Amino acid sequence: MTDYLHEFLYGIYPYICLAVLLLGSLIRFDREQYTWKSDTSQMLRRGTLRVGSNLFHWGILVVVVGHFAGFLAPHWMVSPFLSASGHQLLAMVGGGAAGIVSIIGLTMLIHRRLSDTRVRRNSRTWDIVIVLMLWVQLALGLGTVVLSMRHMDGALFEVLTDYVKGVVTFRPGIARLLDGVPLTYQLHILLGFTIFLVTPFTRMVHIWSGFASLAYLIRPYQLVRKR
Repeated sequence: MTDYLHEFLYGIYPYICLAVLLLGSLIRFDREQYTWKSDTSQMLRRGTLRVGSNLFHWGILVVVVGHFAGFLAPHWMVSPFLSASGHQLLAMVGGGAAGIVSIIGLTMLIHRRLSDTRVRRNSRTWDIVIVLMLWVQLALGLGTVVLSMRHMDGALFEVLTDYVKGVVTFRPGIARLLDGVPLTYQLHILLGFTIFLVTPFTRMVHIWSGFASLAYLIRPYQLVRKR
């Protein structure tokens, strides 16, 4: 029974989460565009919002980009410049620093949302749930950095890299790669996919607009005609 559960959680569940993320986001954008926003509470209380938001968003941006670049970069592209242990050390230092910055900012935002009566009353249940999920995910991520200090040969990092690439490339039997991997890593992966699962139903959906805003860098200049 344990083997079947492991296979489901790490071999099937990730694809359910990714499918819901993509299809759910498309459906929400098509049917409920007016809810496609982060619901700012700046008018209710400005204190700590700017600092906390900037720390969280800049930190999490580095964390997300680092995860994509670190885990999905082809081996032939990385190996000429970094060994497996060097790649792991870079991920630990960069991801650890960004994770600390991000979790400090998110802690400030959570305290603001829960301690201020007006902000809390104007918060949906999922607004609170999702930020708590993100906080736990960041804490687990920092926990993996501490655990990685015990395995500086890069072997475990390569296993995790192969797993993530296996999910993206639909490699069969990828769940077996996580056999024997410490529980903190497994929980970090599981919660990460769960966040993908709930994103279309929460304020997290606005991250797609952040990606879309990159189009402003390459769009033609706006022409304004005078009368």
